[in-house]
Amino acid sequence: MNELDQKLLDFGISESFDENDYYVSKSNYFAKNILETWPHWEKKIVNLTGEKYSGKTHLSTIFKIKSNALYLLSKNIDNTTLKKIKLSNSIIIEDLDDTFNEKLLYSIFNLVEQDNKYLLISSNKPIDTLSFSLPDLVSRLKNCIIANIEQPDDDLIYAIILKSFSDRQIKLDNKIVDYIIKRIARSYSKMHEFIYKIDELSLKKRKSINFKIIKEIVS
Repeated sequence: MNELDQKLLDFGISESFDENDYYVSKSNYFAKNILETWPHWEKKIVNLTGEKYSGKTHLSTIFKIKSNALYLLSKNIDNTTLKKIKLSNSIIIEDLDDTFNEKLLYSIFNLVEQDNKYLLISSNKPIDTLSFSLPDLVSRLKNCIIANIEQPDDDLIYAIILKSFSDRQIKLDNKIVDYIIKRIARSYSKMHEFIYKIDELSLKKRKSINFKIIKEIVS
């Protein structure tokens, strides 16, 4: 856990992953729609990909509830996990990257295909672009559905800002939100950092969020 996330937790923030709190725009429509179509996927393996803080965990949580999936963090998976996967019809592997054991991933793919299971993999980059070298695995990676979450549009930025502050039990004036949207970088990570800085500065000054605080962060 990085320092930023630790500080956010120190603020006592309880983030909602309810499906009703997931805002759909053109940036994430395809990814959300793929999960909605389960179990009628064209392929058994879907890769949910997008920048950090783009909402992949929120979508994975929605899918977990919808499909009663086995939820696994990639860093916690080893050969013993295959037994759990064998007993599950739907599986989620969260935060996959190219440090993951290639032979183990290939074994998981085989289990999914042989037993007609469903597998959702989330990653910051499309899995077919990761630096895996095992030929059979590389071939399999090219045969997955890639559901990419694009950079946020204005509608999604607006919704993310409102939700982020709602999770913090903070209500913002619409004029302040409009001001932020016009000046914030079109990046989920930058938005996350911006929101954190506003929250932190407001707490330090023990004042509600106003234009003065926003302008101080922007500058």
